[in-house]
Amino acid sequence: MVSLVRSSRSCPDSVKSVILTVAAIAIGIIGWSGNPFLLPVAMLFPALWAMAPARTGAALVAAGCFLAASHGLPQGVVNFYGGGIGAGLTLWVAASAGFVLVHTVLWTACPGWGRVLRYGIAAVLMSVPPFGIVGWAHPITGAGMVFSGWGWLGLGAAMMGLLAMTTRIWPIVTLAMAGLCLWSAATWAPPDVPEGWVVVDTRFRGENGRYADYAQQIATIALVMEAADDGAKVVVLPESAAGIWTPTTAHLWSKALEGAGLTVIAGAIIVDPNGYDNVMVEISEEGSRILYRERMPVPVSMWQPWRALIGEPAGARAHFFDNPAVEIDGVRVAPLICYEQLIIWPILQSALHNPDVIIATGNGWWTGNTNIVAIQRASANAWARLFSLPLIVSFNT
Repeated sequence: MVSLVRSSRSCPDSVKSVILTVAAIAIGIIGWSGNPFLLPVAMLFPALWAMAPARTGAALVAAGCFLAASHGLPQGVVNFYGGGIGAGLTLWVAASAGFVLVHTVLWTACPGWGRVLRYGIAAVLMSVPPFGIVGWAHPITGAGMVFSGWGWLGLGAAMMGLLAMTTRIWPIVTLAMAGLCLWSAATWAPPDVPEGWVVVDTRFRGENGRYADYAQQIATIALVMEAADDGAKVVVLPESAAGIWTPTTAHLWSKALEGAGLTVIAGAIIVDPNGYDNVMVEISEEGSRILYRERMPVPVSMWQPWRALIGEPAGARAHFFDNPAVEIDGVRVAPLICYEQLIIWPILQSALHNPDVIIATGNGWWTGNTNIVAIQRASANAWARLFSLPLIVSFNT
């Protein structure tokens, strides 16, 4: 890829733009393949952006990288809504608009500190709302695989590396990061999860607008009790595992846990006339409580704030900066539900509160034969490595 980019320097602008776009597509596919050790490849994006010969070329580079990174989205939309591929392609392109817009507007042909500053602004804008709402495929996600265990210092070093990628020394920066990545891969040892904490993954089929029924609740409770028999003290279940949370559902679960000495963390939704909250609930034989309300549900399929303008329920609520850390049996947890694993500010906000562990849950029934769940797992893994935190991941697939 490096030789391909170098060969573009003597090409006409149109040819150079094509070469850089092809390289950006390769970076998107490889870096966001779902293998956490390949995430650092995505950190080459700023170099390609900076090499663009014109603003149009920068737009093509940004679009190529983002669309390649999110290439599983069209099929996921088809699986979720059950419609044709047209809707999936439309949402796929629409989702890239923010990323492409920011990087196109802030691109400059002038090298030097001005370009560095402009990329820094773009990186920050894609990390926080409103643009950060669709800020997936952010190259800073690779920080944890290069600077494992460095924490905030590693995040700062990664950002400095991304900024340096927009300068002429990008080949040197690339080699340095590659060396650090190999060193981290060889020496990193993940911290242990809290004793007695167990993950139970599920494999229930789903459908848009449907949630766990009685039969699924009973089947999930059976899986939990098997874990309790094996010595589990805290069992973590996927997003939506407990369905629509009502007093009846709460009673069903608490009754089932009588005498088990067990705490269950399960995904559910809380419904009211104006919409619903996607939550994690904590359940024991003593009762239950809402542990966490999702800060950023999936846009369009879940988060639909525009519907409130016409007097309709607005889907899942976004609690943008609420409850970044919660406590379970004395353990401080950074919770991430599904989509939050793909964007930047939720995990960084949670990390500010010095958590002891990251819990990442999701319901990926709709992802089908895509790599969406693998990318979510890889992203969560990278953030856990950066801050040297145990990672608990539970998915329904």
